[in-house]
Amino acid sequence: MIHVIATITSTPGMRENILAHFRANIPAVKAEAGCHEYAAIVDADSTAGFQTRLGPDTFIVSEKWETMDALHAHAAAPHVATYLIQTKPFIASKVIHILTVA
Repeated sequence: MIHVIATITSTPGMRENILAHFRANIPAVKAEAGCHEYAAIVDADSTAGFQTRLGPDTFIVSEKWETMDALHAHAAAPHVATYLIQTKPFIASKVIHILTVA
């Protein structure tokens, strides 16, 4: 299983704009062969004193793929290219980690 954890930070105040495009793309991504998970994650409302918040402009994308080939096919999919074009003006930074279970 391949895990992808991407930390996306929007330009100030534009996170919801990116998330709207992300949500619109979910059905196409989840229909891809080998996709087990594709979700956007934001800070939970919590009073836990140990929480480190992402903040109002950052979210995490959590993905799980059956194989590296499935991930590569996802990255090459036309709907992903469209999403990237639509959201590029609103992204301040992006860090992507591709992981597997140790």
